[in-house]
Amino acid sequence: MHMGIAERMASAHKQIAISEFFEKNKHFLGFDTDTRALITAVKEAVDNALDACEEARILPTINIKISKHDAKRDIILLEVQDNGPGIPMKSLENVFGKLLYGSRFHVIRQSRGQQGIGITGVVMYGQLTTGKPSRIISKIATEETAVQVNIGIDTQKNKALKTKQERITWTDEDGELIEQGVRISTKMKAKYQRGRQSVYQYLRMTSIVNPHAEIFFTDPDGETTHFPRVTEKLPRIVDAIKPHPSGLHLGQLQRMLKSSDERKLTSFLRHNFSGVSKRAAKELVAAAELEEFNKPKLIKPDDAQALLEAMNGKRNGSKGKPVKLLPPPTNCLSPIEEMLIKKGLSKTIDSRFIATLTRPPVVSQGNPYQVEVGLIFGGGMPADKPVEILRFANRVPLMYQQGGCLLTKAIESVDWRQYGLEQAGGKGVPKGPAAILIHLASTYVQFTSEAKEALADNEEVFGEVRRAALEMGRGLRRHLEKRRKMAKTKEKFELINDILPAIAEKSAALLNKPVPALSGAITRIMNAVICQETTEWNKATKQTDISIILYNYTARPRSYTILVSWPERLAEMVANERGGRKEALGLWAWKLETIEPGMRAEVTYSLTGLDKGDWNETEVFYRGAGDVIGASVLDEKILAEIRKQERGGLDITPTEDQDVPIELNENPIGNGSSTSAPLEVDAENISESDNVPPEPIDSDLEADVLAESSPPGDASTNASPSLSAPAVTGADDLGQAVMNKTTDLFKQQKLFDGGDAQ
Repeated sequence: MHMGIAERMASAHKQIAISEFFEKNKHFLGFDTDTRALITAVKEAVDNALDACEEARILPTINIKISKHDAKRDIILLEVQDNGPGIPMKSLENVFGKLLYGSRFHVIRQSRGQQGIGITGVVMYGQLTTGKPSRIISKIATEETAVQVNIGIDTQKNKALKTKQERITWTDEDGELIEQGVRISTKMKAKYQRGRQSVYQYLRMTSIVNPHAEIFFTDPDGETTHFPRVTEKLPRIVDAIKPHPSGLHLGQLQRMLKSSDERKLTSFLRHNFSGVSKRAAKELVAAAELEEFNKPKLIKPDDAQALLEAMNGKRNGSKGKPVKLLPPPTNCLSPIEEMLIKKGLSKTIDSRFIATLTRPPVVSQGNPYQVEVGLIFGGGMPADKPVEILRFANRVPLMYQQGGCLLTKAIESVDWRQYGLEQAGGKGVPKGPAAILIHLASTYVQFTSEAKEALADNEEVFGEVRRAALEMGRGLRRHLEKRRKMAKTKEKFELINDILPAIAEKSAALLNKPVPALSGAITRIMNAVICQETTEWNKATKQTDISIILYNYTARPRSYTILVSWPERLAEMVANERGGRKEALGLWAWKLETIEPGMRAEVTYSLTGLDKGDWNETEVFYRGAGDVIGASVLDEKILAEIRKQERGGLDITPTEDQDVPIELNENPIGNGSSTSAPLEVDAENISESDNVPPEPIDSDLEADVLAESSPPGDASTNASPSLSAPAVTGADDLGQAVMNKTTDLFKQQKLFDGGDAQ
């Protein structure tokens, strides 16, 4: 009996190995062209080196060398070496020769890689294009010798092919023994090119967002570039967190239920998810119309669906409202932080103005994320070309598909014309002597493809990036307006000082009279109070010296309180003879004596604990009647709002949009280099008229937060949260939740000033 058509077709079916799939579809991994293949290979090797060093708490030193192995056939030899902890011999074949092998796929925390594809893809591509395996050398500190082995891949079995494995004495070019590290050497078909999409540009960008790393790069012409380390501070250690119910799918929930050994459904919810307290677990079970003592393994599909609906707020709890859950902790994130972004930008781009900002952590579909931006302006950058957009996700540069990336779209959505840059029709990438950096730190980055070249659309992330960009734009506008006003005032002042004395001398000589005093005339002509701020690095003392002088060129006495921004968490204020007092975290104030017409008042102090270039400009604010050219008026309303939130008028329920507009004046507190730290407000500076009664806080949620943050039997469970306590990583205590919300409110006053945020 002849085999039928269906049987013949079915007999031809066979399973394809993941390695074989990627071998035939190498473009998925970023190996679609010869030039991109080289950048992708460097990227994967460098990412692995940085991850290994950071996890071992070692300051990374990475050497990358590219040389022409066979110029006629475009075969390049890539060598990458790091000083990390090394890889044990028994693990080498899995790390370099097995796709989808790694330690981060099932872990919820910020990391450069997730799938375990990267470096194995490099080995596979080298083998595919040259037929040669890659050579690996690994040395761990506890062993006297290093392991050297050639590794290829059996793509049909997704298995490593090892040859010539041996123990060697590993030394550097000077003959010194190498204590630890990994070196990969691989030959591949690739092309080296210069320009914006090049290995050099990738390493330059990597250096900006990894200022703790030292990178040496030798190109095919033998020219070596050194990207120095500018900080000894390693990124903070990130902790893995449990999944949050708001980001769960039905299939995931069913899988977790079936694999659970918990005896009670409430215990399952509390022990397997973040943000679920004892109260919330009971309410979720009740909302799903299930029993607390139901065994998770025995939950039916319809009941699992009901439980998921309760988690997502589609079923109400006992109070007729969706069950309130705590936000997930944010200790799974490791932002670069503003000062280090500034350091990274400064070492690669020369400019006159740098503003950086780290937004507070927020949550999208149960996944914590954080947006950081930097804007650098002036210097030698061309004024007639589009600004350089530097895109990053989890400290990794995004080199391709700029136009299709969510980060670029968010930048393009801002009307940059009102901030001093050119932009045809208020759309598209602006033009001007500037560079814009955007970094997304997240436990789950949504890429458009496995090549990780662009971010997929996400409305919440888009909004966060846009808000950060608006704030950067406002900082640039304030800088340009300040410089323009100061330049105009200086020109007028210099003109008066040159012309009036000459006229006075000639007039006095003609009339045979003494030269009159000119201060009164100059004051009447200028009719302005001028603030002159100077921030300079003192090479001798290794300190940053700040001087602020107020000139009263008006006809009547003036009285002001002067306030300045300063990096309180990173520096110490010294040589502050006037004293003054702290108004908020990063905001210091001095009440000046009355300044008579034609007179001046000066404030001087120094900052210790910073390096050269860390703090180049100080934002100055003032209280008092009459404008001050060169300073911004302090808005008291934001301080009153912070005080209100500190008294308890806070809803810490996670919402889709945590940025509620607050009506405030144009000039905000801060210079675009805001911190995400909590604020401590001096209540004496807020008038009684601003004492708005606090809104009631949700007692159930407050109890949940305190229960989550205090160990059993801890007396602090019944205590009021301390707002002056140091910030802690995560969001599982009420004090931190209040701090985060307060900080967010503080930042919002920069985002809604006259219709910029739409």
